[in-house]
Amino acid sequence: MILFAITTSLVGAQYHAWDLVIHAGPMVKLVLLLLVLASVFCWAIIISKYYVFRDAKRHTALFLDDFYEGNSWDDLFKKMNLFKSAPLAHVFQAGYTELQKGPKKEEELDQPHFENVIRALRRAITSETTRLEKTTYFLATTGATAPFVGLFGTVWGIMNSFQGIGATGVANLAVVAPGISEALIATAMGLAAAIPAVVAYNYFQSGLKVFVSEMENFSHDFTNIIKRNM
Repeated sequence: MILFAITTSLVGAQYHAWDLVIHAGPMVKLVLLLLVLASVFCWAIIISKYYVFRDAKRHTALFLDDFYEGNSWDDLFKKMNLFKSAPLAHVFQAGYTELQKGPKKEEELDQPHFENVIRALRRAITSETTRLEKTTYFLATTGATAPFVGLFGTVWGIMNSFQGIGATGVANLAVVAPGISEALIATAMGLAAAIPAVVAYNYFQSGLKVFVSEMENFSHDFTNIIKRNM
């Protein structure tokens, strides 16, 4: 991860962000380390989930085209490998597998077995929702806590600065400024970790709602087709 370089003028000297980190106290360094690790994990999740949602969207479109074209469910079931990233395909697979456990002819399907199909569809929807949601809560947690962790580092650094004033008895800018600058790096790092995490979490939650809505609508269509044939 690239630490952004900021330059501030402090009593005629130039302090770079990396220099401030190196000279920070142990507690501030620990806070910065935690925030950097959280940021790295968040970006790993963001990149991974982006590809998961992209593939799910593409495969879902392909699956719906085949399903509503009127192809037989047997043929569609045999092509599941083509739609392995589509949540709807897994819902269909669960419902169709349960349907095959009943009478061979759909018109002979009884009500208890029809309810089993409905339960299988619901379980599949829950399973797919959990799969898509997995690890995204870490983004929400980071977005909610990182600013406060950074603020803790800032408060700790400022507290050390005031202790330095008490020890030296001098309260001028040359004594206070370096410690405060080190402390403010923690706040900046907290925001740098939190902002992308919050934006990404909201983006993925928005996409998840679309997938859940599609799965529920598909489940209704699936059961309506079975009802018409019963």
